[in-house]
Amino acid sequence: MLYNTTFITMALANLFTVSSFGAFFLFPLYIINHGGSKSDIGIIMGIFALSAVLSRPWISSMVDRIGRKRSYTVGCIIISILPLLYLLLRGGLSEFYLPLLFLRVIHGVGVAICFTAAFTYIADIIPPERLNEGIGMFGVTGLLGLAIGPVVAEIIIGRFGFDIFFLVTAGMAVMGLALHLPLRESYRRSADEPSRSFFSVMFRKRTLTVAMLAGLFGFGLSATIGFVTPFAREQAIAFISLYFICYSGAAVLTRLFGGRLADRVGEDRIIPYALVLTGAGLFALIFLEGNAVLIIAGLMSGCGHGFLFPCLNALAIRDEPIDIRGKITGVFTGGIDAGAFAGSLMLGYIGEWAGFRALFFTAGLALLLGLVVYRFRVMNGRWLVSKEPVPVVDEE
Repeated sequence: MLYNTTFITMALANLFTVSSFGAFFLFPLYIINHGGSKSDIGIIMGIFALSAVLSRPWISSMVDRIGRKRSYTVGCIIISILPLLYLLLRGGLSEFYLPLLFLRVIHGVGVAICFTAAFTYIADIIPPERLNEGIGMFGVTGLLGLAIGPVVAEIIIGRFGFDIFFLVTAGMAVMGLALHLPLRESYRRSADEPSRSFFSVMFRKRTLTVAMLAGLFGFGLSATIGFVTPFAREQAIAFISLYFICYSGAAVLTRLFGGRLADRVGEDRIIPYALVLTGAGLFALIFLEGNAVLIIAGLMSGCGHGFLFPCLNALAIRDEPIDIRGKITGVFTGGIDAGAFAGSLMLGYIGEWAGFRALFFTAGLALLLGLVVYRFRVMNGRWLVSKEPVPVVDEE
């Protein structure tokens, strides 16, 4: 059975932890309010992703060694405490730049642990014939969190300021911590069981290719996370969170109504269309002047995201042994973080030099480059996971 109590409880915990993370999509406003520039946004948002990338070998090994649930607990504790530490920062950005970077590094590690542990845990308990559906539907709570977090953040920042914002984001993470504690561990490696290294898993052809695609996806995602908010503010759009609502709403509907499609036809057939849709949404932001384009861009990229994330994840872990799933999930999510870091830095400087429209054009190109990678490394490599439709087993 897919939708059991364990699945639902972990999904709810994920909703709260991702809401806490998603609220920080509006963190660029904090940087701007304290005298920061576009390049400062890129650096400060990017260091968050860099810490997640550099810590991924340790995180992935931890998830396989001490267990998925215990690792998730560690991550939740970190992201519950870190927002409270931002309260200690006072003055202009230049007065606390280095302490802020340090806090962003630790915060990034905590979020990386949560994501890696949560998706590995879910992969362990999903029936193999419903892998895309299960990952996608679990991700629905994350997508809702990506919408709820910015909406709550915008309301709180506008009415109460950043101090209350930090308290609320800490509270969201605490809820995720409390919800998952009663769950049982899904897998823990025995002491005498041999363990493969992170890099031996990473450099296998399939895993490395998925990491490359995930990196390009993350590059595009960095434009959404770091630059939609200041660009919309520059265009005098009143309700910036409209983009995130449309983005997450489209991704959720994609998974609700198309959740089993990739399991039927194979994720390899869905990925190219998902790359195009996600990139098209970023290209649409070039023409941003009002709410209409904001809505269209959010819907397109959200729909692409709704298919792309679970398909890439399933492509990475399908038919892989349970004892290396933590490392594979770490490589996959680390690829997204690496792309997000590179995107935050590069797009920040592009925005500084050439403006937001050039920034979103570059981000859209990254997703189209994914088509080239997919064509030559996957299609020519002949290691497609499923050339025939995968039968879907309906459970009573």
